[in-house]
Amino acid sequence: MRSLDFTPLYRATVGFDKIADLMDRALSADVPQTSYPPYNIEKTAEDAYRISIAVAGFAPDDLSVEVREGSLFVTARRGDETAQAAYLHKGIALRAFERRFALADHVKVTGAAHDLGMLHIDLQRETPEALKPRRIEIARPGVIGATVVEHQVPATSLI
Repeated sequence: MRSLDFTPLYRATVGFDKIADLMDRALSADVPQTSYPPYNIEKTAEDAYRISIAVAGFAPDDLSVEVREGSLFVTARRGDETAQAAYLHKGIALRAFERRFALADHVKVTGAAHDLGMLHIDLQRETPEALKPRRIEIARPGVIGATVVEHQVPATSLI
């Protein structure tokens, strides 16, 4: 239905394959979009972020956080409940889930904490020195020292 062809972008750009793939993945209809569990993404500093996921009913041992292939995967698996309770109403979802977050280049997971039914995952963008902007001083006329590249001695001065 909604299929965009990003081939023209590949002809005029270098290194933006990841962005085109991300847009293609976001527009694809074959990936089911669920709202479980609910989560927040907040910016905590200039280059720091926090993902908070509501994981009420899950113990820290039931949760798994891992980074692979440029994505953050959060999964939850409940142990088998041996005692089946007779519910009159069951509105609390404790089903297993897997939530995936695409990470930008140079974003690292710095930690994860489980507190009061929330899983907090802290992220930090670490720009390498080679990619940071640097200021190049512009020399002014008369300030530049004359550098001798090649010096030839006249033949008459050798005698």
